[in-house]
This record gives sequence, structure tokens and C-alpha cells, in this order.
Amino acid sequence: MDRDDAVKVLEGVAHLVTQLSSEQRIEFIDLLGSMAAEEAAPSRHEFLAGCPEGCGLVEEDS
Repeated sequence: MDRDDAVKVLEGVAHLVTQLSSEQRIEFIDLLGSMAAEEAAPSRHEFLAGCPEGCGLVEEDS
């Protein structure tokens, strides 16, 4: 996939997840955590583990 197209897709996904209800957000964050815990590939694990903060689902620690 073209990198510019991939960025557009991820921006769209990030926008959609910010529209989730609180309950849906919690479920999605839990799902990402479960997926990260089971992921053996370091780069995919890092991506999944950082996704909630990267998509604006939770506040980043300052």
C-alpha cells in the first residue's frame, strides 16, 4: 500500500474511534491490549500497545 494512502486510512480510523461511546472505547482499548499481549512481532506489539494513545483514546502520561 502506498504510504500516503496508509496514512489517510489511519487518520480515518483515528477519527472513527474518537466517536466511540465510553463503553465502546473501553472495549476497544481492552481488545488492543489483548492483541498486543499475544503479538510476538516486536514492531506489531509496539504498534498495538501504543494505539490507544496514538489514536487519542486515552490521555498520554506527561
